[in-house]
Amino acid sequence: MFKKTLHVTSQHEGDIINITPEIKKIVHESNINNGLVHLFVRHSTAAITTIEFEPGVLSDLKRALSVLAPDEIPYTHNSRWGDGNGRSHVKAALVGPSLLVPVEGGDLACGTWQQIVLLELDVNAGRERTVVCTVMGA
Repeated sequence: MFKKTLHVTSQHEGDIINITPEIKKIVHESNINNGLVHLFVRHSTAAITTIEFEPGVLSDLKRALSVLAPDEIPYTHNSRWGDGNGRSHVKAALVGPSLLVPVEGGDLACGTWQQIVLLELDVNAGRERTVVCTVMGA
């Protein structure tokens, strides 16, 4: 098993940051030829997923999340904590904090257009996010 922490800095709510190159480097550094890489973001207002990293589908994802957790509705979290990011927590919970990707031949076994992305969902963006990367296998 090989474990490394990746730090990613976001600028704005809605940032979709392609972290595939960094994850590939970690997998190569692990010297694991076949197995799995588990990614976990240590924050409740950020998420990790895969997507085709092209402007149209990125825009579609942002729109879909805004439909599922709209800006203009009241969130109980906001009333209690006053930080205005209730929708951010909901979006992050819907997408999820972790991802498991196969490793084959010492590389990520992603599809042709599949990229690993970190979603910055907090309205109070401009944050450093921590992603724990654990590579397991032989």
